[in-house]
Amino acid sequence: MTRTEMRDTYPIEMLLWSIALPGFAQILNKHYIKGILFIILEFLINVQGHLNEAIVYSFQGDTQQAISIVDYQWIMFYPCLYVFAMWDAYKSAKEKLHIKRNPFESIPFSIAAYITTVGVIFSSKPIFSITFGPIFTPIISVIIGFLIGNFVRKLLLAILHTRSDKEYT
Repeated sequence: MTRTEMRDTYPIEMLLWSIALPGFAQILNKHYIKGILFIILEFLINVQGHLNEAIVYSFQGDTQQAISIVDYQWIMFYPCLYVFAMWDAYKSAKEKLHIKRNPFESIPFSIAAYITTVGVIFSSKPIFSITFGPIFTPIISVIIGFLIGNFVRKLLLAILHTRSDKEYT
């Protein structure tokens, strides 16, 4: 395949493919072994944790049934796998296009993975007297995690910028 026939994979596009299913973006980035591994792990955790059943019950409004069907020992692994696959897809696409990485770029991803895992832990408990369950609590948590992660990243960049200014004055 010539360069003009090859299709570039853009970071945001790969991030979205990874959201669709961990491993898809890695395959599109031609990291076949890693992509297949992510897909296998996703299916393993999904099946063992009964995530698809929980998704159905959650979207039907039967949160208690979703809580009772999931295996928390398995779904605790899902946020880290999911968010790491997103990070890897994004990072690999940037590398493929020779786009320079920015300092602390992984911080929002790592904080989102952590906070989403905490969200899974507390997903069977009410938050402000509402029980969101094992599907919606992690979805809310990942958004909060990325917001906090971006705040922390900007804070670290400001500290880095302040230190570099002091070094040259």
